[in-house]
Amino acid sequence: MAKLMQTIRACSKYDTKASDRPMGADTLQAWSFFQAWLRSPLRIAAIAPSGLALAKLITSEISSDTGPVIELGPGTGAFTRAIIGRGVPQTELALIEFEPKFAVALRSRYPQATIFRMDATRLSSIELFDRRLAGAIVSGLPLLSMSPLQVTRILTAAFQKMSPGGGFYQFTYGLRCPVPAKVLSRLGLKAVRIGGTLANIPPAAVYRIRKIEQ
Repeated sequence: MAKLMQTIRACSKYDTKASDRPMGADTLQAWSFFQAWLRSPLRIAAIAPSGLALAKLITSEISSDTGPVIELGPGTGAFTRAIIGRGVPQTELALIEFEPKFAVALRSRYPQATIFRMDATRLSSIELFDRRLAGAIVSGLPLLSMSPLQVTRILTAAFQKMSPGGGFYQFTYGLRCPVPAKVLSRLGLKAVRIGGTLANIPPAAVYRIRKIEQ
């Protein structure tokens, strides 16, 4: 937390009236993320982008063999970079981002990816990858701040767009899976904690959610 506050204080010195010195890319992203959180704390639900350790963990089961990947709430692209680093080409990526500034930045950084500026609850309304099913979905969405109905809509659409056996990867700052047990049961899903990291700010855990085999 101390490191994060140092970064935020450093960012605040870069007011355009006070200095024309350029920010570093990481500092600029942290500042942009913090500003987005100030505008909409419930939707962003974190004051800093996800760290490298969390990005590595949430993408640890993804490879070039996974197939198309959908990312929900990519923000500044911490998980996106990790997904590409796992061997998934931009052309096999669909990024669903609601925050306008993040969506614009993502289009600039990942011009070959498919990017939609929209609420993730509308996922069922779009067609992706020429109607091919995704092999995995990576979620940076703040599910704990959403209603059970919103979570249900997102997961229902996600599993409609994902191949059998595909995993929905969700991180949380909480002590339990952020998807309510009743929602998991109703949709026939099972959540398994695949790991946690203390290196993230704040510490986080990752869950893999899959359809229960009949």
